Amino acid sequence: MEIRIVPISEGEKKAKYTDESQLGFGRIFTDYMLLVEWKEGQGWVDGRIKKYEPFQIDPAALVLHYAQEIFEGLKAYKWEDGTIALFRPEMNARRFNHSAERLCMPEVPEELFVKGIEQLVALESAWVPGSEGTSLYIRPAMIAVEPHVGIKPSDHYYFYVILSPVGAYYAAGFNPVKIMVEDKYVRATPGGTGEAKTGGNYASSLKAGLEAKKKGYDQVLWLDGVHKRYIEEVGSMNMFFAYGDTIVTAPLEGSILRGITRDSVITLAKSMGLKVEERKIDVNELMQDLKSGKVTEAFGSGTAAVVTPVGTLCYAGETVQVGNGGVGKHTQKLYDTLTGIQTGKIEDKFGWMIKVK
Repeated sequence: MEIRIVPISEGEKKAKYTDESQLGFGRIFTDYMLLVEWKEGQGWVDGRIKKYEPFQIDPAALVLHYAQEIFEGLKAYKWEDGTIALFRPEMNARRFNHSAERLCMPEVPEELFVKGIEQLVALESAWVPGSEGTSLYIRPAMIAVEPHVGIKPSDHYYFYVILSPVGAYYAAGFNPVKIMVEDKYVRATPGGTGEAKTGGNYASSLKAGLEAKKKGYDQVLWLDGVHKRYIEEVGSMNMFFAYGDTIVTAPLEGSILRGITRDSVITLAKSMGLKVEERKIDVNELMQDLKSGKVTEAFGSGTAAVVTPVGTLCYAGETVQVGNGGVGKHTQKLYDTLTGIQTGKIEDKFGWMIKVK
């Protein structure tokens, strides 16, 4: 599909940020957005890059009542030489379509997904910040817009992409965070939508997250929904634990998001000579291993924060320090290497970066 550009006048454009250190995360948006529609019997039609502006959708739109919605998150980086590059967008396209299949939504052709983002980012390249720790966050999404108060797959969808120049996800930057293990609420169960990137998963996590923040913790670490015993993932991250030179993470068994940064961390860890185990992690054993010092590091991985060190973990009212409470050597090296590849400072031996401009 050819994507047309609907130009906007200079007077319609927004005032661009002037201080990259004050970007924050996900609050500033660029001038243009990508929009493509899917209609029953027609497929994908009318792809255009147009002015970023509110949608006009019917109050009975299915997305508003039955949450037929999915999204993704990826980033573009500005290198020192001015190159603009995307990190593994084809992986986001595949995960997006995995989510679409689970929610009975149409798949977006991978070429349309990737090329549409490339074209949009190239057009908005002036919005890509270049300071250390900054990037252009890219949010593809699909929503059901058919007006119908009845539980059914929609016959009309919007696939769209918006862009947001961002700083660090955590205000404290690359510093250890405090995590609380949630033993009351459940995020996902086998056979549910935990593996899909859909808004309902995040809406249902808000209550536990707010309660954790009231207690002084940054994020919630979820346990499995059946036994409430095995480690799964954090709200915005997949979790890793280092037992010396062995990195352990929970397996992908249908209730955990297939993290693209997770996959990248596993690949990098193996290339560094570290052993990687994907296995069930019993929370009680984990707490004992933290106390005994067997677990030397803990960190999360995700698009927003890339790699995040964990300094303390709380479970059932007991708080345990991870290692010395600081940033572990493997955590630091993985962070430095991955961000180095993303920003063009380290050679990309894996073919992860796609140059846009």
